[in-house]
Amino acid sequence: MARRGKNYRNMMTLVDRTKHYELASAVELIQKVKYAKFDEAVEIALNLGVNPRHADQMVRGAVVFPHGLGKTVRVAVFAKGDKETEAREAGADFVGGEDLVKKIQTENWLEFDKAIATPDMMGLVGRIGRLLGPRGLMPNPKVGTVTFEIGKAVKEMKAGRVEFRVDKAGIVHAPVGKISFSQENLLGNIQALLDTIMRLKPASAKGVYLKAATLSSTMGPGIKLDTNLIVAKSAT
Repeated sequence: MARRGKNYRNMMTLVDRTKHYELASAVELIQKVKYAKFDEAVEIALNLGVNPRHADQMVRGAVVFPHGLGKTVRVAVFAKGDKETEAREAGADFVGGEDLVKKIQTENWLEFDKAIATPDMMGLVGRIGRLLGPRGLMPNPKVGTVTFEIGKAVKEMKAGRVEFRVDKAGIVHAPVGKISFSQENLLGNIQALLDTIMRLKPASAKGVYLKAATLSSTMGPGIKLDTNLIVAKSAT
């Protein structure tokens, strides 16, 4: 195991590893233990009591953060006609049909962060699925990126819409903002994600649904959250 740096070890002395923190206290602490010289991303990891190998226990979805992610999101849209115009007016960075697919195919061009397509374009987009899929860029109706509501989808993506999916170990990883955000804004984003995750609890999932939760920044130590308080809040 790699030895941690001096700054990390110093910050770790401020974190009680045996304690599970209330969410507001964890957000306050994560900003207190910051030592990196750049604006770190803040992320949350949620260990869910589901078995992702069962289709009826797959937890996936998307959330539009009320305070964004603090970064520019480049959006590509596969559309034609009026929907192409709608995408451009909504702020899409790249819009096209056959021409955009050809550019990706021939140049291996993937200079965008999110992709959206109208349903009638999916036959065309399917040709580049092997390029988009492994990078998490393939439009998917389950998370709202295959839609005729192009303007709405583009605006949500630009505002800080995040897609999430439970991994094979039953864990959801998601960014929730930047370390420079105000505590209020970080709390608002985190709560929006937690509310969404709790609403998506599969009916077939038995036992404890939210088993563990950890908040961390790019370089900082992980801070354990009190899942009992999270569950109680979601129930109100």
